[in-house]
Amino acid sequence: MLQQLTLKLKPAEASSNTIIKQCIAEAMGKSEASVTGFHKLKQSIDARSRQQIWVNLTLRVFIDEPFTERNVNHIHFKDVNHATKTVIIVGAGPAGLFAALQLIELGIKPIIVERGKEVRARRRDLALLNKSGIINPESNYCFGEGGAGTYSDGKLYTRSNKRGDINRILNLFVQFGAEEQILYEAHPHIGTNKLPHIITAMREAIIGHGGQFLFEQKVTGFIILNNTIKGVKTHDGTELRADATILATGHSARDIFEMLHAHDILLEAKSFALGVRIEHPQALIDSIQYNCPITTGLSRDEHLPPAAYSLVEQVKGRGVFSFCMCPGGIIAPAATSPNELVVNGWSPSKRNNPYANSGMVVSVGVEDAIKYFGSPLTVDGSRSTVIGNRSTVNENYPLLMLRFQQAIEQQCFQAGGGNFKAPAQRMVDFCNSKVSTNLPECSYHPGLKSIDMGAILPSFIHQTLQEGFKAFGKKMKGYYTNDAVVVATESRTSSPVRIPRDNDTLQHPQIKNLYPCGEGAGYAGGIVSAAMDGERVAVMVAKRFSQF
Repeated sequence: MLQQLTLKLKPAEASSNTIIKQCIAEAMGKSEASVTGFHKLKQSIDARSRQQIWVNLTLRVFIDEPFTERNVNHIHFKDVNHATKTVIIVGAGPAGLFAALQLIELGIKPIIVERGKEVRARRRDLALLNKSGIINPESNYCFGEGGAGTYSDGKLYTRSNKRGDINRILNLFVQFGAEEQILYEAHPHIGTNKLPHIITAMREAIIGHGGQFLFEQKVTGFIILNNTIKGVKTHDGTELRADATILATGHSARDIFEMLHAHDILLEAKSFALGVRIEHPQALIDSIQYNCPITTGLSRDEHLPPAAYSLVEQVKGRGVFSFCMCPGGIIAPAATSPNELVVNGWSPSKRNNPYANSGMVVSVGVEDAIKYFGSPLTVDGSRSTVIGNRSTVNENYPLLMLRFQQAIEQQCFQAGGGNFKAPAQRMVDFCNSKVSTNLPECSYHPGLKSIDMGAILPSFIHQTLQEGFKAFGKKMKGYYTNDAVVVATESRTSSPVRIPRDNDTLQHPQIKNLYPCGEGAGYAGGIVSAAMDGERVAVMVAKRFSQF
């Protein structure tokens, strides 16, 4: 018989299939021989007790019947070489890739147009950025096959339960090469080192079933007739035409926002979060979360993963929270243009680097940007350079939040002194507005420059972070320390612009057959939610086709 069972085990016990079987037998009053196998349905760590850490397991157990391996649902894709309908997808991030796979499943041919390079070729550009401070505006941590998520950790958990079928997305990742553990872990994670293989497998499947990829093709215009999009134009003069266009460009494709605004296509300014990235020794985070000593070697239980954390606080009515926490991770330069500084974090699959980093960000609204641009100019005049005509600074200006984001990134680049060196400060020094006399070792390869962050961050962000860090130190004893380094700036948390769409058809309200999608359009936040939105839009495109 098949039964579902929940067990609470010590880490060493949970790591042994033999012991798990023994515990199943004991819990069900059966002999060990009658337990022929089990599937893990859910696995999570409970570290709330200071005396003992537990692993919670939900299992499907096989009792007195043959064990069968886990059935991973494989999606069947159609041959769309001769499909009667085609759809252009702008962007090969998770929203674009999963939209393409869904279209093929429904018998529609996708044409993916990607400004950047294929996933492996991106590595050379990333190496040049990290080692020499030379950025390729079309191929970097944000642009290229797989989108920003490919070289940014590969976290697969989301709170967006109502946006689509999370299990379907995870099953597709397994179908294309991810390990099955992502199906049951509470916080599934693939790792930056493994994602390129999976993305490549997706591309090969799309092409193998009749889809098309066009790399290093930057969209520079739309072909619109009678308020209906007919196709797109690329930088080399190529015109591509299709029955519909899905816009899945990601949160950093500012030129797309600029182009839409220049053609009076409706956009909306959108709130987002901005702040810094903070890095601690991983051993320190392990000691706090697992109540273990800090040693030069492995201090935590060898059966436990590097510890993570999630923090949130309200400071005078404004939210400050951790974002994209990376155990055993690295801080990376994630800018998309020269003279702008952005940092992000990622982890390999084993999360075996000696540092733990996380974004620490503050909620930013339209009223904050209006106040920021209305205050006196900085010495270098960067605010006026970014905003241009100040008469546009109002709540109806759709690029307002983008301009705010851009201004902070430019100021941080200048403060770092160029070559993507990042402004930095020890945590306690940051909270005391004191320039650090020296900085700890850090995973950020381009290097750090010690400055007072109060000189570059808007006061409301700086002060909220100062109070937030102190509050976090009370929640996690030892977190508030000068052994941690604060690095600026974490600014690409989500899109600063929303491209509106009809709630029922998912089309843009002005332009028929134009489908805004994913993070860049303001409808997702992370790999899984973007993938689900891509599928949702693809289904709506197919439904519209079936009406004609």
